Amino acid sequence: MKTNNSNHVLLLVQAAMIAALYVVLTFIANELGIASQAIQVRFSEALTILPYFTPAAIPGLYIGCLLANILTGAALPDVVFGPVATLIGAVLTWKLCQNKTSSKIKWMAPLPPIAANAIIIPPVLLYAYGIRPLWFSFVTVTIGEILSCGVLGMLLLLALQKHRGILFPQR
Repeated sequence: MKTNNSNHVLLLVQAAMIAALYVVLTFIANELGIASQAIQVRFSEALTILPYFTPAAIPGLYIGCLLANILTGAALPDVVFGPVATLIGAVLTWKLCQNKTSSKIKWMAPLPPIAANAIIIPPVLLYAYGIRPLWFSFVTVTIGEILSCGVLGMLLLLALQKHRGILFPQR
């Protein structure tokens, strides 16, 4: 029973740390002015590969995105659907990466968050902020997600993989 409780505490702490990092990294990108251009690069989106390592990343990413969107003054549709896109990407990454027997699986970790955001966020940009044309938002959001999740996320995954046992212990 004690092992089960310590595992819950570990997952809770991991989720809280991931949420906090997501918020801080979003603020940094906002301050640098790269999170609100045509092609948005949120450093926090690199964290979307973390479900590869731990299921705690699922609630951590959702709560982090929700808090980041609220605290940065995002429009209500963005506050609602941005975290939903992040949640869908996190759950699909977790499910995809359950089969870690293949070394190619890690290279697929960024695909669910890229796809979820590429599909969900452009209509949010149109209806919440009036950004037109819609097709252009599909292109720019996808490019931003490829940079954030695909490039930065994979660099993070490769760096964290070396220390996986220490950072994400299995109990």
